[in-house]
Amino acid sequence: MRTTIFVITLLMSAAGLAQAANTTAEQIQRAAASFLKTFAEQQAENGFNVTHKTGRLDSRLALATCERPLAVSFSGDPWQTTQPTLQIACQGDRPWRMFLNASVSIRGEGLVAARPLARGERVMASMIAAESVVVNSTRKGVITDVDQLVGMEMRRGVNAGTLMTPDLLSAPAAVTRGDHVIITARKGSFSVNSRGKAMADASVGDQVLVENLSSSRTVKALVTAPGQVEIPM
Repeated sequence: MRTTIFVITLLMSAAGLAQAANTTAEQIQRAAASFLKTFAEQQAENGFNVTHKTGRLDSRLALATCERPLAVSFSGDPWQTTQPTLQIACQGDRPWRMFLNASVSIRGEGLVAARPLARGERVMASMIAAESVVVNSTRKGVITDVDQLVGMEMRRGVNAGTLMTPDLLSAPAAVTRGDHVIITARKGSFSVNSRGKAMADASVGDQVLVENLSSSRTVKALVTAPGQVEIPM
């Protein structure tokens, strides 16, 4: 695969590069490889297996001498892509930086559907299986804790073996259209309760229209718990 390299130099002219072009492509790649090795070792302590490879550099590349060790970092989140970009920078008297593509695969335990799951189905532990997956293969994020799945509802149907990601799930409705709810009007530590009726389905943390049964007024309230909503006083 062809690797595109973007090189950005800071605070130096073309003449300055020509005069002090002593940081070689080999040194840059060694620094990048060392950074990725350390990252892999750190993730191994958490149960993840990381394989990695740096992109190619033109062997003729030469940048100004760096008096300090090259600083290497991810320019993005390596947990959301298998093709992250590395930033390599010199923070010496003649600072410069450049970007180098890399290939990083983070394999660990992920949760998948143990059987086909239908839209709206409430997830139970028996519906989920653990498998070794490349956890950074999707930008949607991978769920590794079964407790984050149990009790949630499927936004859409999936086949057996589908990797469980947050976008597939929604919190179950805490109030349903037509339900009678307790409306709490609150200001600081002072609160007043009244009875109301939900005008739509909503989960905890959602806003929902509620009819106050005493005044017949419709207000927008925050769902705080099953059967309970809150409005500012």
